[in-house]
Amino acid sequence: MNNIRNFSIIAHIDHGKSTLSDRILQSTNTVSEREMKNQLLDSMDLERERGITIKMQAVRIKYKAKDNEDYILNLIDTPGHVDFTYEVSRSLVACEGVLLLVDAAQGIEAQTMANFYLALEHDLDIIPVINKIDLPAADPERVLKDIERVFGIPREECLLCSAKTGQGVPDILEAIVKYIPPPKVQKEDKLKMLIYDAHYNDFRGVITYVRVFSGSVKKGQKIKLMSTGKSYEVTDLGFFKPKMMSVNEIKQGEVGFLITGIKSLEEARVGDTVTDSKDPASEPLSGYKEAKPMVFCGLYPVNTEDYKALGDALDKLKLNDASLQYEVESSQALGFGFRCGFLGLLHMEIIQERIEREFLIDIIITAPNVTYQITTKDRSEIKVENPNQFPDVTLIDVMQEPYMGLSVITPNEYIGTIIELVKDQRGDYKKSELLDAERQILTFSIPLQELISGFFDNLKSRTKGYASMDYWYESYQLANLAKVNILVNGEPVDALSFIADKQKAPYVARKMAKKLKDVIPQQLFEISIQGAIGGKIICRENIRALRKNVTAKCYGGDISRKRKLLEKQKAGKKKMKSIGSVSVPKQAFLSILKIDQ
Repeated sequence: MNNIRNFSIIAHIDHGKSTLSDRILQSTNTVSEREMKNQLLDSMDLERERGITIKMQAVRIKYKAKDNEDYILNLIDTPGHVDFTYEVSRSLVACEGVLLLVDAAQGIEAQTMANFYLALEHDLDIIPVINKIDLPAADPERVLKDIERVFGIPREECLLCSAKTGQGVPDILEAIVKYIPPPKVQKEDKLKMLIYDAHYNDFRGVITYVRVFSGSVKKGQKIKLMSTGKSYEVTDLGFFKPKMMSVNEIKQGEVGFLITGIKSLEEARVGDTVTDSKDPASEPLSGYKEAKPMVFCGLYPVNTEDYKALGDALDKLKLNDASLQYEVESSQALGFGFRCGFLGLLHMEIIQERIEREFLIDIIITAPNVTYQITTKDRSEIKVENPNQFPDVTLIDVMQEPYMGLSVITPNEYIGTIIELVKDQRGDYKKSELLDAERQILTFSIPLQELISGFFDNLKSRTKGYASMDYWYESYQLANLAKVNILVNGEPVDALSFIADKQKAPYVARKMAKKLKDVIPQQLFEISIQGAIGGKIICRENIRALRKNVTAKCYGGDISRKRKLLEKQKAGKKKMKSIGSVSVPKQAFLSILKIDQ
């Protein structure tokens, strides 16, 4: 136990977590040179292409320290994007300490601070590491001062390294052994394991990732899940090195995997406690807070025959990603599909790409929206996650929408630009704090609906990429909302309806109508696209009719001959318009996602 160290690497996105993991694996000879590749722990193609970590990954490392002792280091590499904070918080429960990585050129950024406070909440030992010191733009001296002033960690405790070249990595390994404590010895000797993650294998079923807090587990042992009370036999167990390697026993303080033949997530919940079936523990471990989805949208298969396959795909993804939530819903325009809840827009994008790549299902995503709370005049409360659930205006007493706390770290020259951007998005300025002579931390309160409507892209473009942001849930606040229906040829298309702030609704509806005008093909009759709040039309665009030149065969003769043909054509178009229907193409639904609200 004294020679085990469980730790995570946490940082802002793109500060070099995966690269440092690679160097640690290389310098400890955990992976041979032949098997070594960049971003080794990022197993998904999507992670490699985008250069980001989406799933945390565990690996067991053997390390011989300078004191000639052999140590076992259990490393968990975590994501950096704000959407995947839930992954980070889950990994921290399985650790005793963390490496907090800070880019020597970029300095402290929004997620650096968020992750620092997350590690403090879990009462973990923190080793600050300043990475990328080999860059021409690196200024480690400035970053050391910032860490000392902002986090209160003496500069002597900070380490300097370059994960790319391997410089400083031996010092990091020694610091892990020296400053991160071993797992605490539990008084209780009954088996208690926390499931901190899981993934699905088509041949072996659910593979659960566990951290053993007390007791030990062996192959063939009968175990029990404390939330369901169901018992299973351990068919295989072992460690990640980084490939799965079977052993006969996992002991107290160790991190590994279990295979018990479980086939569904309902049986192996992330955060559940595993104990011995014959001699169970009396109290479960504290587990995790359930992740709250922030962004909702509908997922529909392009081919209706794929509906069942889409349900199976979401089941398997839910196993791999405990923060994904979904339920069945139907739409007049799109048929049967699923209403899904995500932690943010990047999370939504990743799930969409994984469904299309891993399960080969073409899907349509409806416009993202958030959960509103509405109190009716008879004092009943309604949670509205879908525009179709929005009640009649005459029945509504109070409308509320979720507000988020937003912190933005920015160079001083962009402060005015950012305050103006947040004001345009209905946000309120709270306070500002000096980070150093050139940068400040600005704090705002902003509606979540505005935050998911291209805010991050706008922030990056207006600050030339220098600003970084972090957000968190604050509370529900009073709102003045309206449901906007989009009518195509007088018929409402339910998948295109949306809820927006009453003042901004005409502006958003106008943008949507213009976009639809470009993507809906012309017909032989004129098509009107309208935005309506209740019975009031707030915008309109017309798609002109395809015109056949019926007078082309008339050469010469009286004008009345031509007029007669044109009148006949006009009457035909009028009849066609009254009985004709317009099919909205799939591209229309996809293009709505691109609207910058």
